[in-house]
Amino acid sequence: MTTTTTPRPVPGSEPHADGGWGQNAAPFVPVQTRSQRPRSYTPSDFGKPTGREVNWKHTPLTQLAPLLDDAAGDEGAVSVSVTGPVAGAGLAIGTAPRGEVFVPEDLPAAIAWARAAEALYIAVPADAEYDEPILVEFTGGGADLLAHAHVVVEAGVNSRATVVLRHSGAARFAQNVEIIVRDGAKLDVVSVQGWDDTAVHAASHQARVERDAFLRHTVVTFGGGVVRVDPSVELAGAGAQGELYGVSFADAPQHLESQVFLHHKGPHTRGEVLYKSALQGVGARTVWIGDVLIGADAVGTDSYEANRNLVLTEGARADSIPNLEIETGDIAGAGHASATGRFDDEQLFYLQARGIPEDEARRLVVVGFLAEIVQKIGIPSLEAELFELIEAELAEGEGE
Repeated sequence: MTTTTTPRPVPGSEPHADGGWGQNAAPFVPVQTRSQRPRSYTPSDFGKPTGREVNWKHTPLTQLAPLLDDAAGDEGAVSVSVTGPVAGAGLAIGTAPRGEVFVPEDLPAAIAWARAAEALYIAVPADAEYDEPILVEFTGGGADLLAHAHVVVEAGVNSRATVVLRHSGAARFAQNVEIIVRDGAKLDVVSVQGWDDTAVHAASHQARVERDAFLRHTVVTFGGGVVRVDPSVELAGAGAQGELYGVSFADAPQHLESQVFLHHKGPHTRGEVLYKSALQGVGARTVWIGDVLIGADAVGTDSYEANRNLVLTEGARADSIPNLEIETGDIAGAGHASATGRFDDEQLFYLQARGIPEDEARRLVVVGFLAEIVQKIGIPSLEAELFELIEAELAEGEGE
C-alpha cells in the first residue's frame, strides 16, 4: 500500500491573508507607493474610486462624488481675481509652460485639467524681487455649483516672490496648481482654505524646483466641509530645497486631508515637511499621508518629515501615515515621525502652577502648538488673521 503525505507549508510560502497579491490566483498588485501611481491627462484612464485604493481609503467619497463625475462646471461657480505686482494671464491646453510639470495622478485632477480650458498663469520675471505678495482669490458662488481650475505659477531664474491662494465662499471645486521654480529662484506659495462649511474642495499641487532654487509651500485649512489638498514637490536640480508646511483646525463634522509627496531627485537636495492639526468635536477628522522618495541619483540628500496632531475632545480622529523610500545609501540624513495625542498634562500643570486658569492654560498650549507653522508664513497680516481664527475656533469649542 502506498501512503501519500501532504507536505507541510513552509512559513511565509503561502499567500498572505490580504488576498495573495502577486500570486497566480491574484496576480494584481495594488499601487502602494506615491511614485507608482498612474498618471494621465485623460479622465477615462482613471476608474472611479471605490474607497479600497490606498489614496482614497481615508477620503469620504460620498461627499466628494460631484468632483468624480466628468461634467461641465457651472457658470459663475467660482470667481477669480489677482492683485499685487504681477497680473494674471491665460494659458490654453498645449501652451507652455502649462503641462511642463503637471500630470494628473487622480480622477478629479484629470477632470480639472480637461475642463479648465484656460489656465490662470502667474509669471514672475527672471531677476524680479517682490516684497508685496501676489494674491489670487477664489470666491465660491454657491454650495451646489461645480467648478474646475488650473493655475500655473512660474518663478523665473533668480527671482523672489510670494503667491497667496485664498479660497472663500462655497462651491464644489476641483483645482490643479502647477508650480515651476527656475534655477536660483526663491518662491513662497501659501494656499489658504477659508471656505464656508458647505464647500467641497479637492486640490492637486505639483511643483518642480530646479538647480539651487527654493520653494516654501504652506497649506492652511480652517474652513470647508471636505477639503483635500495634495502637494507633490520634486527637488529636481542640484542643491534644490523644499519646505512643505501645513496647519489646520478641524471642527465637527469637517474632514481636512493632505497627501504630501516630496521627491528628492537631484543631488545635495534638502527637504523638510511639517504638518500640524488641532481637532475638536465629535466627527472632526484630519488625514495626513506623507511620502518621501529619495531617488537613486539624490546623493547627499538631507530630508525629514513629521506630522503632529492635537486632539482636543472625545470623538475627533486624526489619521497620520508617514512613508519613506530610499534608493541610495549616500545621504546626509533622512527620517520621519508622527504623533497624535491629547494635551500634555505637564505643560498644563506648569502653567496652572504659575496661577494661570485651566481654560487659559489650554488656550496657550493650542496656540503655541500651531504657532510654529503660522509664524513660518512670513506675512504679518495673514499671520495675525490666522491667530484670530485659532482663538475663534477655541472659543467656539468652549461653547459646545
